[in-house]
Amino acid sequence: MKLSVLDQSPAALGHGEDAAIRDTLELAQYCEALGYERFWLSEHHSLATIVGTAPEILMAAIAARTTRIRIGSAGVMLPHYAALKVAEQFRVLDALAPGRIDLGVGRAPGSDMRTARALNPNAYHAADNFPAQIRDLQAWLAGRAHQGITAHPRAPEGSAGHAREPQVWVLGSSDYGARLAAQLGLPYAYAYFFADGEGVERALELYRTLYQPSERHPRPQATICVWALASDDEEDAWHHALSRDRWRLDRARGVFGPLQPPDAIRAQGFTREEQPVVDATRRKSFVGTPAQVAQKLRALAAGLELDELVVNTWTYDPMARRRSYALLAREFGLAWCGAPHYPPR
Repeated sequence: MKLSVLDQSPAALGHGEDAAIRDTLELAQYCEALGYERFWLSEHHSLATIVGTAPEILMAAIAARTTRIRIGSAGVMLPHYAALKVAEQFRVLDALAPGRIDLGVGRAPGSDMRTARALNPNAYHAADNFPAQIRDLQAWLAGRAHQGITAHPRAPEGSAGHAREPQVWVLGSSDYGARLAAQLGLPYAYAYFFADGEGVERALELYRTLYQPSERHPRPQATICVWALASDDEEDAWHHALSRDRWRLDRARGVFGPLQPPDAIRAQGFTREEQPVVDATRRKSFVGTPAQVAQKLRALAAGLELDELVVNTWTYDPMARRRSYALLAREFGLAWCGAPHYPPR
């Protein structure tokens, strides 16, 4: 089974937000060496936790530092932008990393509506044009003259007679995205980690049942993005997971901030009201030793008939996050490409 990465550049308390961006670059290089298939980047705005606001810029930097791994957005929140500009950006990215670019597009704002309006004054209605935007995007990415306009730089035609182009993915966490991806004949990625997988079975069933084959994608291609964390022993893994546990509780109260250190969270503990919420979350979590996490991930993939999973991991300590990806790479037998030694504990 293939494993890929979704990185969101999470900020850590006491460290500059710019450090999170640089850590994303280093993580991308490391995950390429570990044998991961793709390295995807999210887009969020005005959030003190997730500071990756411009995936297309990070993709360019990663393209200059890698040679094999596919690089993608998960995603570009298309209603914020003009489809032509996005097509031009990703045509440039394809020129920098030929044949390695994924363009995941989403309809959600990735922020609150006030921020969405600052990005696009027509934010309230922009999402209604999402299907049309994707069609325009596909035409320009393919190098065709569309509406009398061509997105440059164009790519040369391959042996099959098609111009090389980024692979478009529809991202979603509801039936809407599944239906749209099926209608357009495009690959589909479900955000499993948004609500601990709620609705994933129905979304994938709709996608596969309604799928209309396209020339480039004659068969449905689906994956899901899962939050997971592995460490050398189970107790250590749950300790590092405390940072996300605390964040999820705070988010439910409308409080957003950088990840807190797990030592401080453990010392403070959880309230009587918070502990049952944490316990319920942990029963659904992919946290533990590499063998424990891999067993759960394999069972999930088998049940959903998937041959690729995208793993998202948050830790306060960047080295703990790298070690988690390294341990999972070893557990799944990924093709190593000269990776450095595992980060120390």
